[in-house]
Amino acid sequence: MQIQGYFDLKFEAVKDAFAALFDDPQERGAALCVQVGGETVVDIWAGVADKDGQEAWHSDTILNLFSCTKPFTAVTALQLVGEGKLELDEPVARYWPEFAAAGKERITLRHLLSHQAGLPAIRANLPAEALYDWQTMTAALAAEAPWWALGEGHGYAPITYGWLVGELLRRVEGRGPGESIVARTAKPLGLDFHVGLADEEFHRVATISRGKGNLGDAAAQRMLKTMMSDALAMTTRAFTNPPSIMTSTNKPEWRRMQQPAANGHGNARSLAGFYTGLLDGNLLDSELLAELTREHSVGEDKTLLTSTRFGLGCMLDQPTVSNATYGMGPGAFGHPGAGGTTGFADPERDVAVGFVTNNLGPFVLMDPRAQKLAGILCECF
Repeated sequence: MQIQGYFDLKFEAVKDAFAALFDDPQERGAALCVQVGGETVVDIWAGVADKDGQEAWHSDTILNLFSCTKPFTAVTALQLVGEGKLELDEPVARYWPEFAAAGKERITLRHLLSHQAGLPAIRANLPAEALYDWQTMTAALAAEAPWWALGEGHGYAPITYGWLVGELLRRVEGRGPGESIVARTAKPLGLDFHVGLADEEFHRVATISRGKGNLGDAAAQRMLKTMMSDALAMTTRAFTNPPSIMTSTNKPEWRRMQQPAANGHGNARSLAGFYTGLLDGNLLDSELLAELTREHSVGEDKTLLTSTRFGLGCMLDQPTVSNATYGMGPGAFGHPGAGGTTGFADPERDVAVGFVTNNLGPFVLMDPRAQKLAGILCECF
């Protein structure tokens, strides 16, 4: 496989491990960027970007980053906290009065960001097109009763997170949440990152497809079993209501919308650059960064049915849990996206990593491809 891009010779083993991913005939396209102390030491890509394998992955190829978008959203919210425009521990209903319905008057921004609010799913059946209607989705969430009481644990909100936090951004800033996020995170750092992609950028977007035949780890199988057997389970609703959630990735309306839980578009470079921006203090002051990366929720996740550990809108490392470690230092923080794409920082080594792929793996948290690359990266220091 022809590997394009740049790598520092000290990290040649990482380039070789990246190339070895393509020994799997199902692998399609991928990119990896590693920054150490703010310097790019690896920026490589390979494979194909389109469905039919005709179009090569290019330096400027971007793709749907799925939940890697969430930390960008959390950082934007925390910047507004720093400016006094939002409060972490004030009721959400102070900014969004309708949200107080159905027993939600005590839920705060901190609860939303750390997946403790009890709102990972909507019970009432929504039509497929509701996914693209901001008002419909925020009204449904404002009316929704929590699935558990405050203080009784946490459950990942795979997509509702975007409307919940995004609506607060919209109300406070008076513009689309994607506009706020890009203006506050991507623009200052010069990142090729978008939440609400312009049509003229569509030609650069890699088509995403699922790998076949791999059932994933025990966590993936547990979740699949629940989703196949219980249509009304919270876990099932979180991923399938509206029913278009799982099938929208390559659609133009998905690319255009501003859904800041799951539809950020960018590349490995933009993920690494974002985490470098956090490590070097360009996005948050040290106090707010400490809030972002401090443990807020840990243990059995009511949605994902596996152990998760969250700060505020970012997933924290669990070194002893095989599917929940980034594969570097125990202080690593970041976020995996569906199917393998991952961005994270390891403060101990002052490293920021972005890995993206358009061949979706079946894993719930960390993808073994990214973990393997991280493990080899460790050995280069």
